[in-house]
Amino acid sequence: MGGTGVVRERRPVGVGRVLPPALRAWLGPVAAFAALVVVVLGGRYADGSKPGTVDGWIRAAVGGVGPSWRHVALAMDFLGEPAGSATLVVATVTGCLLLRRPRAAVFVVAGTGLTVGTATLTKSLVGRTIHGDNLSYPSGHTAFLTAFSLVVALLVTGRLGLGRAAGTLLVFAAALVAGGAMGWAQVALGAHYPTDALGGWCTAVAVTSASAWLVDRAADRLADRTADADRREHR
Repeated sequence: MGGTGVVRERRPVGVGRVLPPALRAWLGPVAAFAALVVVVLGGRYADGSKPGTVDGWIRAAVGGVGPSWRHVALAMDFLGEPAGSATLVVATVTGCLLLRRPRAAVFVVAGTGLTVGTATLTKSLVGRTIHGDNLSYPSGHTAFLTAFSLVVALLVTGRLGLGRAAGTLLVFAAALVAGGAMGWAQVALGAHYPTDALGGWCTAVAVTSASAWLVDRAADRLADRTADADRREHR
């Protein structure tokens, strides 16, 4: 052995990863089930333009909100619009970079971006419409806010080093609250059927989980190549 003798220590497994190791075992099966729900609902309502039986029940209970609740729904809806969603993403990416967590910043963009892209593509493939020619399945607004909340919850779980129970509770609570609130807003405003919102929620769960795995895999490979190059340089 020659050279300067510089040795770079490997970081402990899991440090810096956006998919906490404690959640990895169950998040994969959950994501697969969510993807299956998206496919099943997409096949059920493909090329349709009318609400299903379940849609009718939920719309009857949710519809007809008063002016004050309509303002709340519109505020929620704004978070899924380009201006609102871009503000959330840019602010979160900036925070990640200030904390010197570039991998987390990439995950914020990849998790939300791939989710919205998948929802948009699925809309074209399924062809379900509402109010004329407006493609509705799955709800892109619901998919975005659910994905964004999942990304933040996963990053917080990893940052705080939460265990499986606490991490699971945080991640699912964030997804259910954000997705439920946006889904309610979309149904209350008449922009989507309830099953569109469910499809958007499931799309976010499936794609965000896959995005976390892909970001970690790519970043780990890059880190390994960099470490190998450094070792060769200092021999």
